[in-house]
Amino acid sequence: MKLRKVTAASAAVFALALTATACGGDDSGDGGSSGGGDKIKIGIKYDQPGLGLKQPDGSFSGFDVDVATYVAKELGYEADQIEWVETKSADRENALARGDVKFIAATYSITDERKQKVDFAGPYLLAHQDLLVKKDSDITEATDLNDKKLCSVTGSTSAQNVKKDFAPKAQLSQRGGYSECLSALQSGAVDALTTDDSILAGYAAQDQYKGKFKLAGLKLSNENYGIGVKKGDTATVNKINAALEKMVSDGSWETAVKDNFGPADYKNEPAPKIGQIVQ
Repeated sequence: MKLRKVTAASAAVFALALTATACGGDDSGDGGSSGGGDKIKIGIKYDQPGLGLKQPDGSFSGFDVDVATYVAKELGYEADQIEWVETKSADRENALARGDVKFIAATYSITDERKQKVDFAGPYLLAHQDLLVKKDSDITEATDLNDKKLCSVTGSTSAQNVKKDFAPKAQLSQRGGYSECLSALQSGAVDALTTDDSILAGYAAQDQYKGKFKLAGLKLSNENYGIGVKKGDTATVNKINAALEKMVSDGSWETAVKDNFGPADYKNEPAPKIGQIVQ
């Protein structure tokens, strides 16, 4: 009888401990229903107008931000429960592996090489590599990039594509962020900025740059934007895919495209089908 009483008491203490743990704050962002003060950490870019941009007042805007906010809502998190984390191109795989973020929506092109390290939901946008040049530039073809000064961002697929497939003689300058490349283009230090047309359209649409730059209109590659998730987290991938499908079907995806790319007259592709990669 005494042994049974001790066991019951121990069980009660153990149950109380479990309850306290469950009710406590948890910032792991497990993608389930939120409660209490739970947060979810999401990786985005901070310097890409129209996609992922940190505003002077500390707020965030852009298509990737809108997509991530919608997905988080479907996972059980309100907008004020999102903790935005800057994830630059060269650090995206590491950020997921370390558990710094739950998922990444940051113009993250799905490639076979990256799929060895992370899992992807989506794609949620089909973009194309292009060039941003000055309004009076004579660059009209990919071959015009040879012997020109070309800027891209360290870790992006754009820089690799240019040197490998399009302009082996281009003088490639890699910078830490697209804003650095834009400054170099504006000053004349480089002749063109290369990355996805969606990113370039965002820059060209900014008030301070309107009328100064133009898109060359070259579809140099297909970039299937996916949402990066830690390798092996199939449950989260499936939940995000379901959220993306809902975003397209209820019209929210199209609204986000118009809100973020409309001012630049960006000719976007239709919403891609989940799991269908355009080569």
